[in-house]
Formats: sequence, C-alpha cells, structure tokens
Amino acid sequence: MTTATLSPPQVSLAEVVLNTIRHPVIMLDADDRISFANADAEDFFRSSAVMLARNTLGHFVPFGSPLLTLVEQVRERQSPVNEYRVDISSPRLGGDKLVDILVAPVPELPGSVVVMFQERSMADKIDRQMTHRGAARSVTGLAAMLAHEIKNPLSGIRGAAQLLESSASDEDRALTRLITDETDRIVALVDRMEVFSDERPIAREAVNIHVVLDHVKAIARNGFANKVRILEDYDPSLPPVYGNRDQLVQVFLNLVKNAAEAVGPDTGGEITLSTAFRPGIRLAVPGTRDRVSLPLEFCVHDNGPGVPDDILPILFDPFITSKTNGSGLGLALVAKIVGEHGGVIECDSSPRGTTFRILMPAWKESGSRRGDQTPERDDR
Repeated sequence: MTTATLSPPQVSLAEVVLNTIRHPVIMLDADDRISFANADAEDFFRSSAVMLARNTLGHFVPFGSPLLTLVEQVRERQSPVNEYRVDISSPRLGGDKLVDILVAPVPELPGSVVVMFQERSMADKIDRQMTHRGAARSVTGLAAMLAHEIKNPLSGIRGAAQLLESSASDEDRALTRLITDETDRIVALVDRMEVFSDERPIAREAVNIHVVLDHVKAIARNGFANKVRILEDYDPSLPPVYGNRDQLVQVFLNLVKNAAEAVGPDTGGEITLSTAFRPGIRLAVPGTRDRVSLPLEFCVHDNGPGVPDDILPILFDPFITSKTNGSGLGLALVAKIVGEHGGVIECDSSPRGTTFRILMPAWKESGSRRGDQTPERDDR
C-alpha cells in the first residue's frame, strides 16, 4: 500500500489491520486501477494483488455497474457513500454477488477512493431464518386447530366405517377399508403436525455432535441409505453443541433421508457429513441486549441433482415438497427445531449437489443459564 503520509512501519501496520478486516477492501487510484487489495479482496475478486494491480475496476465488474457510478460520485463530492444490496455478479466474480458497499475518498491522494464490500449472504440467511421461524409459528396454530377440530370427527368416521364393514358385501367392504385407510392417513398427518404445537422449552445440555451424527449414520446405513456411500469430514477438536440430543438426531435424520432420496440408490450417490468451527457469527437475541455466538457449522451435502430453483427460496415453508408423496413438513420441522436451538439453517443447491448448512451455539457451562453460549475454543 502506498500513501503520502504514512512512514514504512505505519504502512506495514496499516496492511496488517486491513488484512485482519473480514471484508474485501480495495483502493482505486485516479485512473480506477486497483492500487491496493487486502487478503479478503483477493479471494473476493479471485485474483492476486499483483493481478488486480494490472487492471481497472471495470475489468472485474459488469459494464454499467452501479459501483462505477458510486466511485465517480465520491470523487466529485469528496464524501463517503453507502449503497445496499448492489448486484455486481459477473463471469469473473461469479453469480449471486449481492453486496453492501462503502466508498470513501482518500484526501491525501487526490482521485483515490477506498471501497469496502460486505457480502449479503449471511445477512440474507439470517433474514430468511426469521421467515422460517414465522412459518413454523403459523403451522403451530394450524396444528392446534387441526388436532382439536379434525381428529375427533375422524374417529367417528373410522368407527362408522368399521361397523359398516361387518355387514357389507365384498365390493362395499373394499370401500369401507378405503375409508378406514384414508382416515388413518389423515390422522397420521395431523399427528405429525401436532409436533409444531409443542411450545414447551426444550431441555438442552452439552451434546457431542459427532456421537449424534454417528448414530444417524448407523440408522441410515441399516435402512433407507444402505446403498448410498456416506462420508465424514469432521473437526475432532470441536466443542460440544448446546442442544437436545434427541431433537438433533431428528434434524439430521431428516436431512440425511432427504439427501439419500435425492441421490437415489443406483446412481453412485454420496452423502458427506461435515463439522467445522466458524468463529465470528453472532446474532442478537430479540428483546434483550444479549448476543449469541453461532460458531459451530454442521453440513449435510449430497451429489444429487439439486433443488428446483422455484422451490429453493421457500424450501423450509410448510407443505413445500418436490416429492410425489411428500407432506412437506419434514424441513419445516427441521427449521423449527434449529430455530428453537437459537441456530440458523440454510440450503445451497446447484445441479451438482445440495448442502444443508446449520450454524449452532456451542456449550459453555458458565453461560448456560443465560443462553449466551460462547465457545471456550480460541482459534485466533
């Protein structure tokens, strides 16, 4: 980095500070050439600092990009500008590049500006997670209503069908059995929905997620995924998750079952279970000043054909499914459980595969009563 006012030791310190910032930061000279790029900017632009310095900003962003206009505005006004949700997707940067942008002038270097990018992916995931929780709450009220208003009449219908069966002809007996079977199917659906109406606080403790995943893997290999290859990519030093073991088993059982159905039994399908530590993700707790860390990342990846584009944005909503005989409640229940654990779930999908990613709080005994589960581990 070259400036007119900083001595060499200060320049080195400035680079250290800028490389520590977990957002892409670049500086443009008066000709829009990239005179400096921090480490995150190299990853963001998929080029080294040397390659970036050989090109102007227009080489990397689409023609007519709002970013170029913002840079010119800042040069003219000599004051910082913020712009939110700017789409700078391009073949060089990749698709889905939605960012918040801060552009600021550099008074010591006339014509130069600094640009900082903040990718919207995590913010949007958190926003969508709030939507998933709202959808689960709407199902909660619907489930309570169904349990009360439908199950009682269904019992009467089933009982009447059984009485008719005893005196019916063979042809009519097939119809009474159809009534009984369909009634049982509706009752089973209502029973599944009743899970959503359970608002009792969940009992949470320190849970070894690898024990949970091994249990789920054993069930899958001896049942619905016996012809699918299941791989592991675990971080063995991961701290315990702050959760309910039985509910976490249910979450990953649903996700692995979906993955097994997506890849199919005879297509060389693979499912990868992975765990990792991702420091830096913190969420505000509504109604309080507390902030909860979500440093534990658990993923279920399959190499199936991916989720249809029209379903992906509403995948965790109730009754949304691409399966012929699916109820669309499995992923809604997963979102509800993850939300009750204070976590976030998101799905990334392409024709090459699908990844369900869960971020969860870690266990810390001293903070367990307050719900601020900041991990003991230090990955600095």
